[in-house]
Amino acid sequence: MRNSFSKVLVEASTRDPRVYLLTGDHGYALFDNLRKDSPDKYINAGVAEQNMIGVAAGMAKTGLIPIVYGLASFVPIRVLEQIKLDICFENLQVILIGDGAGMVYSNLGVSHQCFEDISAVRALPNMRIFSPCDQHEMKLCLENALLYNGPTYIRVGKSDLGSVHAADDFSLVPGIHQLLRPEGDAPIIFATGSMVKKAQQILEKEFRGFGLYSVSGIKPFDQDTFCKITEKSKIIISIEEHSVFGGLGSIICELVTSTSPKKVLRLGVEDKFTDKCGSYDFILQEHGLDVKSLIRKINLFI
Repeated sequence: MRNSFSKVLVEASTRDPRVYLLTGDHGYALFDNLRKDSPDKYINAGVAEQNMIGVAAGMAKTGLIPIVYGLASFVPIRVLEQIKLDICFENLQVILIGDGAGMVYSNLGVSHQCFEDISAVRALPNMRIFSPCDQHEMKLCLENALLYNGPTYIRVGKSDLGSVHAADDFSLVPGIHQLLRPEGDAPIIFATGSMVKKAQQILEKEFRGFGLYSVSGIKPFDQDTFCKITEKSKIIISIEEHSVFGGLGSIICELVTSTSPKKVLRLGVEDKFTDKCGSYDFILQEHGLDVKSLIRKINLFI
């Protein structure tokens, strides 16, 4: 997924003189091709993320298209006030890339783990939020953001899990993408980001007949498509590498309560910090987001 981001970035910067990349002293190898092909398009703002957002806002006001890259713990969390006032209030075309969202930086502890980014930026007016699950959705989200005259946040989780989609022509816009159609009124799983791959692993082991959809478009959320998909199903399950508060599960609950009542199981990070450091899989298990734990929780619910 990171390679897809880098490829689209280089192509966009070559094609469009307005596109620039700003980074807060992160992602050096990721931007090797950009620095080689278009060194003037690469700006390392250093460990000064708040200032970097102000610089990006100023660039956008002159008609440029800045792409701001950082770890999700820093972009958007550390710079939330600057995003709110400098970018969203002015409705500027700034693309924010929050890499390593969720538990990716598991060994670095709570300071580098980010379970709250969707919840934090979702309430900001004018902000769109994308959460791609593989390189195909990443390409779709970034290309869409480059065409949108306003701010976009792209959440990048674990990026080396392999492809979910067979091709990148599955949709014209980020939104809700069908992977498995439910049989009759069977429960439906809506997953986003890295948890889409985990949901596929769950359905390979159990829950035959369940539906599975990948949600790359968090805000705006495709309500019409969601309602059509869930019209017959009485049980909906959301899975995300994000807090159960304010993320995909919350969006679904908000929508369901305003339409037709359904049972909703929200699977994500509960109201707790990570207690220990370890591998990515170890931290997933600590938070109950490994395959075994997810299967047990779903069975208890249905």
